[in-house]
Amino acid sequence: MSIKSKVLAAAATLTLVGGVGAVGTLTAGSASAGTPSCGPTCINLFNKDFAGFNGGAASPVDVYRQSEKVGNPIILFRSSNSDPALDWNASFQGTVAELVTLGLLNAVTGLHYGNLVAFENEYAPFGVDSGLCSGVAATAFQGEGVTLQPCGVSGKTIWIVDFHANNFNNFPGVPLINGSNTNFSHPFVLTYPANANPTDKPRPQLTVTNLTGFTQPGFPFFPVISSVDSGQLFFSTLGVLP
Repeated sequence: MSIKSKVLAAAATLTLVGGVGAVGTLTAGSASAGTPSCGPTCINLFNKDFAGFNGGAASPVDVYRQSEKVGNPIILFRSSNSDPALDWNASFQGTVAELVTLGLLNAVTGLHYGNLVAFENEYAPFGVDSGLCSGVAATAFQGEGVTLQPCGVSGKTIWIVDFHANNFNNFPGVPLINGSNTNFSHPFVLTYPANANPTDKPRPQLTVTNLTGFTQPGFPFFPVISSVDSGQLFFSTLGVLP
């Protein structure tokens, strides 16, 4: 069940881009999601390790070989404004607490992350929504590959923006918790494989793995993840890639 709202999605995406109180500071060079057809509200999602700062080459989240098919792998690939595999629409789905009441997320995740916001990222080549979102095929487990899955069916295509883990040590980027998560202390988050590179062949696939790092007391009531592996930190920009 989706409560899709493009307006709320755009506002919430800007929060993901800038973190808490830092809107506009985390953009990757001049990158502002792919093709002109996708338009200014499409989202470009970057891993911290391949962000393309200071005008360098960036590698956003991409659909392998542009295939619009359930189960197709999600990878990182070079920035381009002519590659429809880089076109995504982010849609705000509500807070974690709201989605728990709808039965889309489990109570354990709601108890620990209830105040966080959640999204779906829908593949939209040349701006046309495909009905397929970035997600997992089964309830998240260590090392599960991230693939295209039907949108709006379950928590498997929902991503929770973990602002609990946003602090100076992680700047820029936040972990993205998969909505099918069953581990409240080390939730399953979007991850780019260690020692992998977008230029590798075969192309390394994004996965979900347990969130790394240690915790320390935070404000007001939640722990702050103080040391997160960079392969688990993501941020976004909006609009056409350069």
